[in-house]
Amino acid sequence: MILKVHFKWILIIILAGLFLVFCLNTEGWFFKSHNQESENSAIKKIRETGKLIALTDYNSTNYFIYRGEPMGYQFELLKLFADHLGVKLEIVTNNDLNQSFESLRNDEIDIIAIGLAKTNERKEIIDFTIPMDQTRQVLVQRKPDNWRKIKTMDELESYLIREPLELAEKTVVIQKNTSFKDRLINLASEIGDSINIVEDADREVEELIAAVAAGEIDYTISDENIALVNRKYFPDIDVKTPISFTQNLSWAVNKGQDSLLILVNNWINGFKNSLTAGLLYNKYFKNPRTINYARSEYHSIGGGKISRYDDIVKEISQKYDMDWRLVSSIIYQESGFKPNAKSWVGAYGLMQLMPSTAKMFGIDSLASPKEQIEAGMKFIQWLDKQIPEEIEGTNERTKFILAAYNAGLAHVFDARRLAEKYKQDPNIWTGSVDTFLLQKSNPKFYRDSVVRYGYCRGEEPYNFVIEILDRYDHYKNLIKN
Repeated sequence: MILKVHFKWILIIILAGLFLVFCLNTEGWFFKSHNQESENSAIKKIRETGKLIALTDYNSTNYFIYRGEPMGYQFELLKLFADHLGVKLEIVTNNDLNQSFESLRNDEIDIIAIGLAKTNERKEIIDFTIPMDQTRQVLVQRKPDNWRKIKTMDELESYLIREPLELAEKTVVIQKNTSFKDRLINLASEIGDSINIVEDADREVEELIAAVAAGEIDYTISDENIALVNRKYFPDIDVKTPISFTQNLSWAVNKGQDSLLILVNNWINGFKNSLTAGLLYNKYFKNPRTINYARSEYHSIGGGKISRYDDIVKEISQKYDMDWRLVSSIIYQESGFKPNAKSWVGAYGLMQLMPSTAKMFGIDSLASPKEQIEAGMKFIQWLDKQIPEEIEGTNERTKFILAAYNAGLAHVFDARRLAEKYKQDPNIWTGSVDTFLLQKSNPKFYRDSVVRYGYCRGEEPYNFVIEILDRYDHYKNLIKN
C-alpha cells in the first residue's frame, strides 16, 4: 500500500517536472509569437492611427454615391464597426480579388468587407470572420424576348435552364478571381460534361448581369442576394436557378491577425441578430425603392453625377484650380444642393454665405446658382490668401480654409495661438490646431490671454472639416474627375 502511494507521488512529480520543462522550452516561442503579433498587429496600427482601413467593392449594393451621399450595405456595416471601435473609417475600393488579397497581405488595408465565400484555397492566405450573411450562387440568364406575351408559366420555363445538366457545352462568363470558377469546374465534373468558363478581368458581377440583360452574353453567375437586387433593375433576367448549396459570406483579415479577428467576430456576434442588422439588410436587398437609386442619373454606378449642378461646379472649379468633387462636398454639407436654403443665422444659397460675405463678393439672395457658386469660390480663394504661407501643402491648407469658411478666420487664428502657447504646431491642423478650436467652447481656453475673439462653438467647424473631407474621399473613390 505504501509503495503504491509513493509510486503515485513519484509519478505526479515526474509529470510536473516534464510539464515544467515543456513550459520552459516553449515559453520563449509563446512570447516571441505573442510579441510579434503585438508589434505588427492590425489592432495596434488601428489604435495608433485612429482609423480602420477597409476594402470593399463598388457596386449598387455594397458601396456607391446617391445624390451626393455615400451609401451601401457593406459601407454602412463598416461605419457601424468603426464607430464601435471609436475610430475613423477609410474606404479603399478594388473589384479585383487577387489585388485585394495582396493588399491585405501587405498590410495596406486592415480588413476586406465584401462578403467572401470560404474556400480551401483562400483559407491558405487569409483568415475568415464568422459569417455575416448567407447566400447561394445562381445562374443569371435572359428570358426570351417575347416573355411577357407567353401565356403559361410552363411555356416560359421551357425556354430557361433549370437543371445544371443543361449547362453542358454552354459558355458562362464570370468575374475573374471569384469562387464561381471553382463551383463551375466542380459542376462540370458532377454532370460529366464540359462547361466553357470565360473569366472577365474587366467587368465585375453587376456589369456582367447587365451584359446578360443587354444580350451581350448568355449566362453569368452571381450570389443570389446580388442577383435578386439586380433583377429589379433588369426585369428581363431570370435568377431562379441555383448552382450551389447555401454558402456563408464572411469578411477577411490578414493571416495571423488573431486579435483583430476576435474583435470582429465578437462585434458580428452581437450585431447580426439585432434589429439594426435586419433593417440594414432589408434597406439594400428587399426595399423596392432601391431600383430608383440605380436608375437615377445621380447614382455613381448609373449616371455618375453628384448633383444637377455638376457642370457649373466643374466649370467654376477649374477656373479656381480646385477639384470639383471637393467643391461639391462643400455644397452638399452647406445646403444639400438646395439653392434656396437659408440657415437660422441668415446664411443663404448653395454655399451658405452670410449676407455681409455675399455682398463682399457681389451677390444677394436673388443670385442664380452659378453666381452663388462663383461667390463661394471667390470667398475660398480670399481665405486661402489670408492663411499664413508657413502652412504648407494643399491638403493642410484646405483644412484651415474649410475651418475658416465655417467659423471665421479669427477663431482659427485664436486656435493657432493656443496651439503655439501649449507647445503644439500651429501649422498642423489634425491633432493640433483642430484640438484647440474644439476647446474654444471651454472657458479655460476662450478666456485665455492669447485668445482675442472669445467663445466659439468649436465642435461645429471641427466636424465640418472632417465630414467634408470624408465625403470628398468617397467622391474620389467613386466619381470620375
